[in-house]
Amino acid sequence: MQLLTQIFHKPNLLFSGKTVTREAVRAIILKGDHLLMVYSTLNGDYKFPGGGVERDEAHAIALKREVLEECGAHLSRVIGEFGMVEEYDLAEEEEFDLFRMNSFYYLCEVEDGFGAQNLDDYELDYGFTPEWVSIKHAIAVNRALLENPPLNIQSWVRRELFVLEKIKERAR
Repeated sequence: MQLLTQIFHKPNLLFSGKTVTREAVRAIILKGDHLLMVYSTLNGDYKFPGGGVERDEAHAIALKREVLEECGAHLSRVIGEFGMVEEYDLAEEEEFDLFRMNSFYYLCEVEDGFGAQNLDDYELDYGFTPEWVSIKHAIAVNRALLENPPLNIQSWVRRELFVLEKIKERAR
């Protein structure tokens, strides 16, 4: 998959040390100029539905599971690859020096309507809510958060803003 960008969340990261890597899938679900995104009622940001790929899980299966869990929507089709974002940060685990997140973005379609969400505790805490939102509005909201960040801003806001801007650029 095409690498879209690399994001370094801290300066002077130790790339020669021991690295822990997490792989995630993210769904880009477009209808006209609106995207199905997950809105955080706690932080006020927008993120693409998706999350961690489980051991030996195919990306298409992980996408279906994550979209259903976070949005209560049934994924009807994975159209194709959009691109990948690599992120680097300090590892939280003592035995590792570096954390690497590989986010794989796919263009997808969903069936109409929402069912029940099945959120993790942290997702409930963030108040994750599925929302059809214009690309322009999602960009404006996430950009405003990055320009004047609250104390609890999540690292994903920068990544998601980058991808939103790429979608807008490709739609021209």
